[in-house]
Amino acid sequence: MAVLQIRTLPDPILRQKAKRVTRIDDSVQKLIDDMVDTLRAEPNRAGLAAPQVGVLLRVAVIELPEQELIVMINPEIVKKEGERTVQEGCLSIPGYFGEIKRAVTVRVKARDRYGKSFRIKGQGLLAQALEQEIEHLDGVLYIDHLQSPDELFEVAREA
Repeated sequence: MAVLQIRTLPDPILRQKAKRVTRIDDSVQKLIDDMVDTLRAEPNRAGLAAPQVGVLLRVAVIELPEQELIVMINPEIVKKEGERTVQEGCLSIPGYFGEIKRAVTVRVKARDRYGKSFRIKGQGLLAQALEQEIEHLDGVLYIDHLQSPDELFEVAREA
């Protein structure tokens, strides 16, 4: 297991669509373990998609405070409900955040690291993380939801 380098803009891999995982072999298991290590090494984080570590596979991990780790292979959003304005940042766009619209509730179907199908319903921060990580798999970043670059804010640095 290892902490991988997180790709940041303008790295072109962040704009590419990831490929479906057809076989969950040892290389996919290692990728998942490395992604979890990488995510846990970051102080302000919720999730990580494989393209963010340079791998164009449809794999994402989410770990929110006081919640179990979620590993998703080939995730798909099956339903979104409601709309709310949220402040969002991204490990691939360090030092910035923006206010965007996200769903209140998101339902996703995916496979776990063992290939078993599951469904998950997320609300609040989990819904936001599900949407963001699945968008990463399609080459979409949260900044694509901004109306203008003026809506991007720099994170205040502590003195």
